Amino acid sequence: MTTKTAATVEDLARAAGKAEIVDGRLFLMSPSGARPGRAALRITVSLTRHEDNRGGGFAFGDNVGFLVQLPQRQSFSPDAAWHTAPIEGMGFVKGAPAFAAEVRSEGDYGPRAEAEIAAKRRDYFAAGTTVVWDVDLLGTDVVRVYVATNPDVPRVYRRGDLAEAEPAVPGWRMTVDELFR
Repeated sequence: MTTKTAATVEDLARAAGKAEIVDGRLFLMSPSGARPGRAALRITVSLTRHEDNRGGGFAFGDNVGFLVQLPQRQSFSPDAAWHTAPIEGMGFVKGAPAFAAEVRSEGDYGPRAEAEIAAKRRDYFAAGTTVVWDVDLLGTDVVRVYVATNPDVPRVYRRGDLAEAEPAVPGWRMTVDELFR
């Protein structure tokens, strides 16, 4: 009889590439494609400008680990994020981001993907995240903004709109069109 041990933060640190700890296992994530990668970068750059101009938190780009303590999840690695707690040392960020952006890749479509995205969003809210963006570069509803206080009814932003992440990132705005540059 063999016993599997749960994945640890040390396992996460040694992972080759982007990963999260979910259900006690190390979940490796495939790299982003060109358009999703650029959209995530644009969100991060916009958040960084907000950090420089207004403060109140810290912008993080893709592949940064956030450690949380949920029964089924011990970490997140969003495509872009905003965190308001102090940053300590070189290790992973402790606690959930206030805001997380998840940019869909090619494999993030269909019923199974929708269920996985919704489950991850529930995990974000259970961990303390206030706002989650679901960015869909192929759809008409490009940015769906989910808020912990009303998690099932997103605010929707399309091309030509100015998207926001209130109340997680006060005063921050970004044009949806910028995601396509």
